Amino acid sequence: MPEKPEVITVAKALSKKIIGRTISSVDVYWDNIIATPSVKEFKTNIINQKILDIKTRGKFIVIVLESYLLLIHLRMEGKFFFRNQDDPLEKHEHIVFTFSDNEEMRYHDVRKFGKMYLLDKHNAYEVAPLCELGYEYDDKRLDGTYLKQKLKKKSLPIKTTLLDQTIITGIGNIYDDEILFLSHISPFKKSCDLTLKDCNEIVRNTKIVLERAIALGGTTIKSFTSSEGVHGLFQNELNVHGKKKGKCPICSSEIINVKINGRGTYYCKKCQK
Repeated sequence: MPEKPEVITVAKALSKKIIGRTISSVDVYWDNIIATPSVKEFKTNIINQKILDIKTRGKFIVIVLESYLLLIHLRMEGKFFFRNQDDPLEKHEHIVFTFSDNEEMRYHDVRKFGKMYLLDKHNAYEVAPLCELGYEYDDKRLDGTYLKQKLKKKSLPIKTTLLDQTIITGIGNIYDDEILFLSHISPFKKSCDLTLKDCNEIVRNTKIVLERAIALGGTTIKSFTSSEGVHGLFQNELNVHGKKKGKCPICSSEIINVKINGRGTYYCKKCQK
């Protein structure tokens, strides 16, 4: 699943193609991708909306229209392709946005897990899903004191809690492992047992890891690529995640691969006691 760096990479790629263009129509071939409003309202409301800007919030791409915000969550395998109107529709192209010049932006999603929300621009940040999100990695309010306060009543492993988008938004499984490794914290440690020093380290390394990943275009692994011709390079700098039978870059111990609450987790038993 794309995390904050990948979402930013997609947004940057799309911005070069869509800002300033007008959506003349949209075709929906898999209704469940439209989270809100109804498919009929979605198709009607988006007609003749000009794209003014593109941003991100957590793992959401936020396309700023004249009257609405179009939120897109790519989930596992969502991506975009640009096609001519007369190009045949491919098997997994489920949402097709047609621009006034007749070029199409097609949302491709093999697993059909992606979601789109069309929200009124004036209160979009006051309603779900945006109002439910925690601080961004670069928010000045994100510090160790904030994180410790959020963790004090949580007994879940810190590996699980760092995936909670209501605390810090944008962190997923890959960067979770990398942040905890650099912080020398076991993924099994109860969230409520973390000290202020631990929380400061997590916040510090969250900023370091995500900023570096963003600079490198995110992490391209498995079936995820951001869009046509856009691939991340951060996978070349991963310390532990995905390193089955690998060695710790610090102590050379074997990297452990386990599941914590159903999520594949990589860590060094010696460095992350």
